[in-house]
Amino acid sequence: MKNVIILILLIISFSGFSQVGSTIPDVDIKTLESKTVSTSTFTNNGKPIILSFWATWCKPCVRELTTISDVYEDWQDETGVKLIAVSIDNTRSSSRVAPFVNGKGWEFDVYLDPNEDFKKAMNVVNVPHTFLIDGNGKVIWQHTSFAEGDEEELFEKVKELVE
Repeated sequence: MKNVIILILLIISFSGFSQVGSTIPDVDIKTLESKTVSTSTFTNNGKPIILSFWATWCKPCVRELTTISDVYEDWQDETGVKLIAVSIDNTRSSSRVAPFVNGKGWEFDVYLDPNEDFKKAMNVVNVPHTFLIDGNGKVIWQHTSFAEGDEEELFEKVKELVE
């Protein structure tokens, strides 16, 4: 029985969206001003995109985005990378996202996924979950959780894409 459960968990974890090598699925999400946008519009003129799923209640998420925010301008100058943060706060707490972002002074694009449609389409289980997308829109790397120094690994991956 134990082996059957392990097999089922493995099948579930490998089913659905296979992130690396795939393009971003086309899903409607919201801007901080509650306008609907399609994720198919996420482009960066052939340069990399960092796509980060997060929530206001997730301390590692906030640490990751704050850490990246501190160096984001330098990253943009050096590589042209664009950061898109997608909040998975639900409909009850999503009204707190814009004031939270403004309070942090984050200068990157932030969107809302209150029904978790995009999260599910990207097969995100836990946040923070960060994806690196190349200039052609293909997911080339992903990472879950956050620890000090993870941002350096991410930036090394970004630099490899633009060399």
